[in-house]
Amino acid sequence: MITYQQPPMLLVRAYLDPSQQQALWAEARQYPLQKPVVEVFGKSHPIPRTQVWFGDPGCDYLYSGLMVKAQPWPKYCGRLRHKLLRDFQLRSNGVLVNHYANGRECMGWHSDNEPELQPGSDIASVTIGAARDFDIRHRHSGEKLRLVLYSGDLLLMRWPMQQHWQHSVPKRLTLDQPRLNFTFRQLVPDFHCY
Repeated sequence: MITYQQPPMLLVRAYLDPSQQQALWAEARQYPLQKPVVEVFGKSHPIPRTQVWFGDPGCDYLYSGLMVKAQPWPKYCGRLRHKLLRDFQLRSNGVLVNHYANGRECMGWHSDNEPELQPGSDIASVTIGAARDFDIRHRHSGEKLRLVLYSGDLLLMRWPMQQHWQHSVPKRLTLDQPRLNFTFRQLVPDFHCY
């Protein structure tokens, strides 16, 4: 385990063993992945990856102008949720699964700081598949850090990282292998019902 003070993170290499990774990957072949259109700076764009949101009832997620309805938890994704609770006391009621088909698919600079996220909660990010760079930068100072996340790695982003830091998954044009990333979050239930 590698603990970082700034930004507040915990990196666990090989958190999932190969059999756990295989079970998740096999299950993910059945996920109803979509490529939604989001609004960025007032313009609509399809996201450069596919994704699905799983969660408890009432845990719909709104980001970049897109309301995503929670799909029921699949078996192995639910098991990973309980493993994170057991090992790190990480409470979560939703997970965003991002599928990157190759290195041309990416994620731009952002923070996971939507208002429906439970105040003071941590976010767990688990990667399987191709290794990818995970870039982090401070919102004000511009200080940067690059991690390489390998298959099976866990990055636990502690509160208040999202308030002060942004992260991205940059393009790697020569990479042809896919990657799946699971980000477990704790939402305020029924936040969008009021």
